[in-house]
Amino acid sequence: MSDKTLTRMDLSEAVFREVGLSRNESADLVESVLKNMSDALASGENVKISSFGTFGVRDKTARIGRNPKTGEEVPIHPRRVLTFRPSHLMKDRVAAGNKR
Repeated sequence: MSDKTLTRMDLSEAVFREVGLSRNESADLVESVLKNMSDALASGENVKISSFGTFGVRDKTARIGRNPKTGEEVPIHPRRVLTFRPSHLMKDRVAAGNKR
């Protein structure tokens, strides 16, 4: 596993280099895209990015969990969770990266 993490700054720098916008415009563009994605997810919509994958929100029901250390039963409240399903192209690309 790599310790490298792709950040917002890395994304805006890539937009700056690839598209030719100013650094401020690139950062604003990345922020706008991420805000639109998070707003859509917060309202329950799916976000599908072709050749990448689909982000979605799933409702999980209440259930009883167990503390593995003590064995004590603990109620787990209903909640919404973020899910990601990679596209087949992304799965293939990630798998090919493992063959180094």
